[in-house]
Amino acid sequence: MRKETIKKAKELAEKDFSYALNETGDYRESWRIFRIMAEFVEGYQFLNTIHNEVTIFGSARFDSEHTYYKIAEDVGRLLAEHGYTTITGGGPGIMEAANKGATEGGGESVGLNIQLPFEQRVNPYVKTSAAFYYFFTRKVMLTSPAHAHIFFPGGFGTMDEFFEVVHNIEIGKMCQMPIVLVGKEYWQPMLTFIKEKSCPMGSVIRAHVDSWTVVDTAEDVFSALTIIDEGVPHCDLSVANFHSGQKNVDWRIFRIMAELVEGFEFLTGLVEDVTVLGTRHIDTTSYYYVSAYALGRSLAKAGYTVVTGGSAGIAEAVNKGAIEAGGESLGIGMEVFGKKSMNPYVTKSISFTFPFTRKLIVTSPSKAFVFYPGGLGTFHHLFEVLTLIQTKKMQRIPIILIDHTFWEPLHVFIKEVMVHDLKSISDQDDELYQIVDTEEAAMKLIEEFRNGSATHETSKVIH
Repeated sequence: MRKETIKKAKELAEKDFSYALNETGDYRESWRIFRIMAEFVEGYQFLNTIHNEVTIFGSARFDSEHTYYKIAEDVGRLLAEHGYTTITGGGPGIMEAANKGATEGGGESVGLNIQLPFEQRVNPYVKTSAAFYYFFTRKVMLTSPAHAHIFFPGGFGTMDEFFEVVHNIEIGKMCQMPIVLVGKEYWQPMLTFIKEKSCPMGSVIRAHVDSWTVVDTAEDVFSALTIIDEGVPHCDLSVANFHSGQKNVDWRIFRIMAELVEGFEFLTGLVEDVTVLGTRHIDTTSYYYVSAYALGRSLAKAGYTVVTGGSAGIAEAVNKGAIEAGGESLGIGMEVFGKKSMNPYVTKSISFTFPFTRKLIVTSPSKAFVFYPGGLGTFHHLFEVLTLIQTKKMQRIPIILIDHTFWEPLHVFIKEVMVHDLKSISDQDDELYQIVDTEEAAMKLIEEFRNGSATHETSKVIH
């Protein structure tokens, strides 16, 4: 390898940001592919050594006197006493509590930690641990092998993990399993938001929401874990895939690598681009469709490449507006239930099998994210981007939510419950996004950021 190539690889690898703004259009850095694949290989090998896994998520900011800390400790102990392995993110707060209960109960206690620009320690109750640089590889390892998922109250990271799991179940990438939400006072406002805003649009099926169990005690948590120990079903992201032999794991690694290489090749050349996400469950007469079409035209006229999920609804509208204005219109899709869906208004498209590789490719190049109303997938992308910026894994870019009427209940939940009641995020964290009511207001914020004049007075409504 040439000395210049080695030097460049070392410089790039030392960047704090795993999602850095790309000013060259070159996404072919081999160091990134190898680093990602190394994490998958090591993660799969690590998970192949543990069994009967249940993953617990929740805030890192609760101390040992907090009610939820004590409940999580009891849950870890109950899991241990019944022969289950407790998996957490390995950090403080809820993670520490669950690991503590599992360890003191004589069970297996696993921590999958994340390497952050600021240190996150591994709690002392983890018996076995692994560390990851990329959030998305760590989330695959946290979520894929579990027989059940337990979510305590938390911040953006907990919501990111929650919506990733339930969305993957919704689209058949993960098998049906118990989803247990601890803390009715915390979770009910979020469930109400989904039921009242997303379900009527057809973006979320009410039965999916009703399948999640909301409880307040450790005993009720364990009662909700109706885990079927025999005949574990197979899905793309199934626990069975982690215990079926090295040959199967190797084959999956090669498939993941192929998707990553193709994805980064697809992105090569992109510099000025904006990602727009939102529901697919609207027709051409919808206000949101009309607005997204106008946004696509405006972005194209301003010289931006439009990136969408490539399907119907919002994606189609934005792609159509961009291509009819003479711009570049990209679709980054995913195979769902064996079918690929791509609207006819894309100038270039790619489709993925694994949701986590697709998510990385959707996220990597963007100079701004615009979120129209949507469902579980939209919320997952939103909270993932917020988490990446909050933890300094991504540089700060505009995160714009369109339509005050739809998004206001979520904003109130973030401000009142996350910031003020539980303090699971800080006052600064709820200023990472902005709510606007028109595509013109969204364009103004995007252009201000490009011109270096953004004020960062965020999470306010701009009409």
